[in-house]
This record gives sequence, C-alpha cells and structure tokens, in this order.
Amino acid sequence: MKLPEYKAKELFGRYGIRIMPSIVTDNADFAADEIKAAGISYPVVIKAQVPSGGRGKAGGVKFAENGACAADTARAMLQADIGGYAVDRLLIAEKLELAGEWYLSIMLDRAAKCPLVIFSASGGIDIEQTSKTNPESIVRADINPLSGVQDYTVRYMIKKSGIPSSYFEELYALLKKLYAVFTDYSCLLAEINPLALPRTGGGLVALDAKIEIDDDAINSLPDIAEYARSLPCDPKAEKAAKLNLLYIPLEPGGQVGVMSNGSGMLMSCIDQLAKKGVKVGAALDLGGGATAEKVKEAVGILLGGENIRTLFISIFGGITRCDEVAAGVKNALEALGDDKYVALRMEGTNKKEGLEILRGISKAAVAENIAHGVELIHERETRL
Repeated sequence: MKLPEYKAKELFGRYGIRIMPSIVTDNADFAADEIKAAGISYPVVIKAQVPSGGRGKAGGVKFAENGACAADTARAMLQADIGGYAVDRLLIAEKLELAGEWYLSIMLDRAAKCPLVIFSASGGIDIEQTSKTNPESIVRADINPLSGVQDYTVRYMIKKSGIPSSYFEELYALLKKLYAVFTDYSCLLAEINPLALPRTGGGLVALDAKIEIDDDAINSLPDIAEYARSLPCDPKAEKAAKLNLLYIPLEPGGQVGVMSNGSGMLMSCIDQLAKKGVKVGAALDLGGGATAEKVKEAVGILLGGENIRTLFISIFGGITRCDEVAAGVKNALEALGDDKYVALRMEGTNKKEGLEILRGISKAAVAENIAHGVELIHERETRL
C-alpha cells in the first residue's frame, strides 16, 4: 500500500521527523479559514494528494501568497486531473525558503535481503535524472537488521557526498527515526525528497514524504488497517476477492489486461509488455485450480466495461488445466462485445484439448510462448 503524502507525514511527525505546519482539505471554500485556524503563515504550497510521480511538473504543486489566492488555486486543483488521477484532496503547507535540497530514503533491498539507505546531497524533483547523469552523487549503504542504524553508516554518507561533517548528529538522529518508521510499519520504502535545508536555519525538514507498506502487514497495523477500510473499494477488486482472485489495478488509461496463475509469471508478462510501450491497465492472478466457470468470471472482470479491450493470458497448466482455461475464455468471449480480444499462451495439463476448444474463435489467438503473446498484443494495440 502506497500512503498519500499527508498520511506519510502524519507518521513522520509521530516519530519526531520535522515537517512543515499543514492542513488537509477537500473543500476550497473553507481552505483560507482552515489555513488561518491552523496558524499557517503565507506563502503556502498547495499539493494534490494523488499517487502519481512528477506532480510538480504536471501542475499538482502550486503556491499561494494569500487567502484569496489559496482558495482560487485550491478550487482549480480540486477540479483537475493529475497523472490520470482525479484530485479530491489537497495538502496545504507553509512554504519554506530553502538553502539546499537532499534526498534520503530506506528501501527493502530484495537481493541483499536487508534495508538499504540511499542518500544524495543533490535531491529534489530531478533526483531520477541525477541518478543517471551523476550516479556518483548517490550514496548507498546496507543496514544490518540485527544492529540497526550505526554511526559509521552516516559518517560514510557524509564523506561520500561531501557535505559538512557538522551535519553528522542531526543526520544520524534523522536516519534512526526514519528507520524506526521503516521497521515499525513493515515498509518497502520510506522516502524523504526533498529533505530540506532551511535558509533561515533550524533543523532538516521533510518537505515531501513517500511510504509504501507491505500489503501483508496491513492487518497487523491498526491505524493503517483503519485507513485502508476508509478507502473506496474498486468494484472489480471486490468482485475478484469474493472469488478468491487477486485483481490489481495498474496504469490509469491502460487498455490491456494481463492474467496468469502465478505472481512471478504475471509480473514477467507485465514487464515485457511495458518494454514494448504497452500500458497495462489491470492484472489478475488466478491462483491454482481455477475451473472454467472461475476463468469465465475472471475474464469478465478484466474485459468488462470500456477500459480494458485486450487481454493477455499466460497459463502453466498443472492443477489449473488448460482445457478448463480455454473453456472459460470461450464462454466469456461469447458474452462480451466484438471489440474484445484475448491472446492466450498455455502449457501443461490438457493443452491439446484446450487448443481444440479455442479453434475457430475469431476473438482469441493462441500464442506459442510469452514473447509471441506480447508481440500479438503489441501488434493489435498498434493497429487500434
């Protein structure tokens, strides 16, 4: 689960990480009054709370010099679409004059099987570009989970990045707080970008916050579980869950769906489609032992509605039989519109019988392997 910025900052504040005074609002008419009541000084920064990167460049971050300007700006932003997401909530914070911007994060390094600290004295909105053009400015250091954050890690970060050693105590204290958030909340990522150096002095400030929590840990975190329950439920995800299927919404506007019977193969298919420039709107994991009826329902979930028009299915038949999958696909396509299309790659149990079921179905194509299936999808999307 990716937390919106305001929720991530709530956690930061709880752990003593310095943030700017702010409010969260969904009503522009009351924005100026809420700013005044919170004692926030102008100018302010108004930030759209959407799960999209590059908000600033997309118009999701604006500034206001007074209450009237704040209300007008908030009103315009609450009617906007940023990165494919409708803006329904704003974070309004006191603007800080900066002397510099750093980057600091802790992420789960799956290869090393431990948390990884990433630090750069060249933070801000162009950090991704910096990592490409000036990779030596990015400092990385593993954290031993048995010993936690140690002073030598911070000394290494300071030495490699070339910042003054006078920042040691403050950076060390901040990294320990960020690590506490990371471990206590089973995070996959805890990021501060930018980590601001105020022009007028004072401590380091987290101007933005990004937290991603392991979905399997949500129910063990009461405050996060309560927040998750408050979120609007995707009707397709809710329907899939009732069938013990995992539906995953992906890129807004993506018109291709992906289905498989295993998360590894699912991710591989999505990655290969992405390399071809194909936007995947949603994915679905069938799990094991899916019957024809369950496959029919799964195909209907992905291809139902107007968004997804093309579906790539990759199945390795074991407990899940290829003939059951083929029958489910056939039955689903018979009930769907003529604009829907399925490319199906399957191997394993009853493959021959499955191929026979699909023979003559104009809205379905059989792929020899995953690469062939990706090519079929890419060709179709290119034509449409």
